[in-house]
Formats: sequence, C-alpha cells, structure tokens
Amino acid sequence: MDLEQGDRVQIVKNDVVYEGIVRPSNTEHIVLKMDSGYNAGIHPENAEITVVEKKEAEEKTRFFKPESASTKQKSDLPKVSILSTGGTIASKIDYRTGAVTAQFSADDILETIPELSEIAEFTGKVVYNVLSENMKPEYWTELAKTVSKEIENGADGIIIAHGTDTMMYSAAALSFMIDTPVPIVFVGSQRSADRPSSDNAMNAICAATVATSDIAEVTAVMHGTTSDDYCEIHRGTQVRKMHTSRRDAFKSINSDPIGFVDYSNRKIETISDYTKRGTRKLNVREQIEPSCGLVKFTPGTSPDVLSHYIDSGYRGIVLEGTGLGHVSTDWVPEIERAVDSGIPVVVASQCLNGRVCDRVYDTGRDMLKAGAIEAEDMLPEVAHVKLMWVLGQTDDFDTAIEMLKSNISHEMTSRSLC
Repeated sequence: MDLEQGDRVQIVKNDVVYEGIVRPSNTEHIVLKMDSGYNAGIHPENAEITVVEKKEAEEKTRFFKPESASTKQKSDLPKVSILSTGGTIASKIDYRTGAVTAQFSADDILETIPELSEIAEFTGKVVYNVLSENMKPEYWTELAKTVSKEIENGADGIIIAHGTDTMMYSAAALSFMIDTPVPIVFVGSQRSADRPSSDNAMNAICAATVATSDIAEVTAVMHGTTSDDYCEIHRGTQVRKMHTSRRDAFKSINSDPIGFVDYSNRKIETISDYTKRGTRKLNVREQIEPSCGLVKFTPGTSPDVLSHYIDSGYRGIVLEGTGLGHVSTDWVPEIERAVDSGIPVVVASQCLNGRVCDRVYDTGRDMLKAGAIEAEDMLPEVAHVKLMWVLGQTDDFDTAIEMLKSNISHEMTSRSLC
C-alpha cells in the first residue's frame, strides 16, 4: 500500500488495532504517531492496513520535512556550523529492537527541526557518529581540529550535537583546548525525537540562539526545568549531568549558569560575566595525554589500587576523595611515591559542591606534604580532563604543577558559593 507521511491509517495485526498518523521510518516498519502521543512501529507483514484519511500536501508539511532544509535557508543570517558526534539528539528508535541508535546526520537534525532555519544559515558535518558511552579522548582532539577549521572558514558560531552521558567531559576538553572568538555550544537531548516528550527541538533551538549570540565561550545548553520554558547556558568546565533521565538533568556546579534562553521568544538573559565575541583570537592546543586515571576512594580500599596506576605507567592521577579531599592514611606513602616518580596527583572531592581543603585535618596535611595538589572546587571529571590536557602540553613536572594550579578556563572559582 502506498502510504504517505501525514496519512491517518489503521493497522490491525495479531488482533491488536493501531491507529495514527504515518511518520518517517528508516526501517521496513510503519511508524505511527498515535492519539496518545506515543509512537508505534509495526511491520506490515500479515497486517491489515486501512487508510482512514489522506492528508492534503500542504497539511503534511506540519508534520514532516517535504524538502531539504538547505533549500530553505537564508543567506543573510549568521553562519553556524552544526557538528554531529552522535548521541540521542542525533538518534532514532530502532523499532526492531526498541533500542536507541545513532542514525541521523547533521542535515537530518536540521530537517527535523525546521525552526533552526529562522535563526542562522547552517552547514552540517558528521565528525564521528558514536553513542555517548563510546567517546574517547582522541575524539576530542579530532573535534577540536574540526571546530578550529570551521571557525577559520568563517563560522559565526559552532553547535556540537553530543550524547548527554559524556557531554561534560567533551565540553571541558574543548574549553581547555580552544581559545575561541565565537560561541561553541554543546547540545544534546535526554529523549530521542521519536518520543512525545523529546527535548531535542527546544534544546537545539536554544543552542542555535546562543551560537549566534556574543557569548564566546564553550558552553552546554540544555533544559532548565522539566517544562518547555527555558534552557540554561552552562560553562563547559562547570556543568554536570545530575539525573539519568530528567530533561533538566544538567546543572552548573559551584557557580551560577552564564544565563538563560527563553524558548518562547528566543531571548537570552545573562546573570554571570562571560567572554564576549571577538575578544580572543583563535588558538588551538589540542594535544592530550590519555594515560591519566580517575580513582574514587572508598572506605577500606587498599592502596594497592593506587599502586596499580603508578606501576602501570599512568602519567597522572586524580583522586576523588571524601569530604574536604581525604583518602585513607595508608594511601599517603603511595601518593608520595607517585609524586617522586614525576606523576602529578590531584585531589578532588566526591561532594561536588564546595572546595577541597586539605589543611584542616592531619591526613589532609600529610597528603599535601606528600605532594598532592588540591583541585579547589573543580569537579572530579573536569580535574581529570584538565590533567590529561596539561600533560599533553608539557613534559616538565614543575610546569605541569603550575598549570594545574592555575585557573585556565573558569574551571575553578576564587571563592565557593554558600
């Protein structure tokens, strides 16, 4: 049967009746948007299919893209490059398995969200197509080089479509790697476009608004609440995913967000200072040292865990300590051995909020005497990414220590918020 997008059809299969609007499908399954708001994928084999209502051509455009988004774009708008790396925002449900897979290119994202064409003139490029859990440090280097080329070629802003689970790592990495004259905006979605509660369109539209603004920093733009009211603009070195599935999972830690994007009118309200467009010249330092460990201390853990990293050739270690930044007293000799071997040891806190201070209790003072470096109020994963980046820039131990103690990209604040 010749079904078209926008047709209302009824499908009876295995004594179950499905009725809804035909949606795009990249498999052999017929995908219906049902009146409940949910989607169903039905294989047409042995199914009874009835067209309930044909939609007029002009009505079909309300649901789907009848032509390429590139033919709709206006050349007098700011030029934004949208780079796809995969993740849920660039994913679709595979109705054969029920799993979410990365299947869309950057052009597909533009065609799925036509409102983007009102904000900027877009070019799209797939840098790589991986799910968030498959992200690797070497991909950050490739991404940084691609971003740099896009800026050199005249992009007024960059949007990076990324999986949410590791977005904070990639955003931190590019924050250290690139001094940027234009906005670089990470965006993702907690729920794929197939789901009725998807956050992909709103997040992408708000990200495009920031990409054409004067906020020339690496940021992450995601839902600010569970409603479709505004997105928050988070610094790439101060953001963390704080919930597995809520649409407002991303929060700025130990700082306020840079600001907010009102979804209804696409207006930006800033509440923190930021680097403005054109202030810095483009500078890329994309080298990175992946052989760094992030070790979470738990009560009773043997110092042999730390010994493993030292003896296995790791070049740097971040310890995620308790409270003010503590590990067990019997770990201190191994911290000293690591430092004496030229391996920087950075101490962050599992508490996330607040800052490390190892001068309050005896164990902390012993850790500092052994050569441990306080991460101040850096998030553990940001400290980890910074350590990898620093060791990619220098082989000199003392220089690395100085860089680790310096505030390079807003990763540390001068004082903690109460």
